Amino acid sequence: HIQDPASQRLTWNKPPKSVLVIKKIRDASLLQPFKELCVYLTEENNMIVYVEKKVLEDPAIANDDNFGPVKKKFCTFREDYDDISNQIDFIICLGGDGTLLYASSLFQGSVPPVMAFHLGSLGFLTPFNFENFQSQVTQVIEGNAALVLRSRLKVKVVKEHREKMTVQNGIEENGVVSASLEKEVGKQIMQYQVLNEVVVDRGPSSYLSNVDVFLDGHLITTVQGDGVIVSTPTGSTAYAAAAGASMIHPNVPAIMITPICPHSLSFRPIVVPAGVELKIMLSPDARNTAWVSFDGRKRQEICHGDSISITTSCYPLPSICFRDPVSDWFESLAECLHWNVRKKQNNFAVEEEE
Repeated sequence: HIQDPASQRLTWNKPPKSVLVIKKIRDASLLQPFKELCVYLTEENNMIVYVEKKVLEDPAIANDDNFGPVKKKFCTFREDYDDISNQIDFIICLGGDGTLLYASSLFQGSVPPVMAFHLGSLGFLTPFNFENFQSQVTQVIEGNAALVLRSRLKVKVVKEHREKMTVQNGIEENGVVSASLEKEVGKQIMQYQVLNEVVVDRGPSSYLSNVDVFLDGHLITTVQGDGVIVSTPTGSTAYAAAAGASMIHPNVPAIMITPICPHSLSFRPIVVPAGVELKIMLSPDARNTAWVSFDGRKRQEICHGDSISITTSCYPLPSICFRDPVSDWFESLAECLHWNVRKKQNNFAVEEEE
């Protein structure tokens, strides 16, 4: 049974009470929309508003006496310190696509529905305009909205944890000259939930990246080039599109593998089924290490023996649509990427019969 994307609707088991407002920082143009939205949520809808602490440290907010009574009602949190995952009913983002990616990173498990307003530079993932925010927010609170479930990637990084032993003056106790030693003291495991893509690249090295890609335990190829992008359908319109990949609608259950500047004429981007497990490791004969980042964050070095395992997460990001999943996506293609924009060919002039 294939599910119709239009059948995905937002419904509440009980009326929402708490909302997380994420505002793009260092952007003065968002201060007034942020204040208007927070006043509307707290005074008109009696909602509990969660705001990140560093947002309220902006002098334009901290020194605004009129906004002071509203600000006192906020619940604040700090990234990487406070866990708010079980306290939020839905999320409102003010900014560009980066605010939605940031919202995703805050929830490593189940994600509340996200309503994203286009107040940034690109706005591919932010379908709402702020002019009529009152009626649109009210519709969401009442549960009258379409949803698109954006799949995420579950990523596990396993590092062979090594400890360097420094030897004074380069001489051990037995008198033998020795360089600094590396001692293996176990494995370090890190997990991430990724909305757009996992990027493995060659970092600052001048050598080609040389990594092996496994699919369900079978070696499928070795990537020789600048690196490789493993993306969700949501991420297919981001870095992957810039690297020459196809664009996939977010309702398609898939994972895309895209090489970055491969030193091969035949290496094309491929799409594999959602649910398979990809594993990326440095090739045994690789001349240099590699670097990996997750939605552009948490960048770190990958050495020989380390591995990156990637599969489809069971925790998608529910993104609230402006109209419906199909219309919103094609509108974004046209507005943001100018997809298939071309001056039309003239038709033949019809000669009048004498």
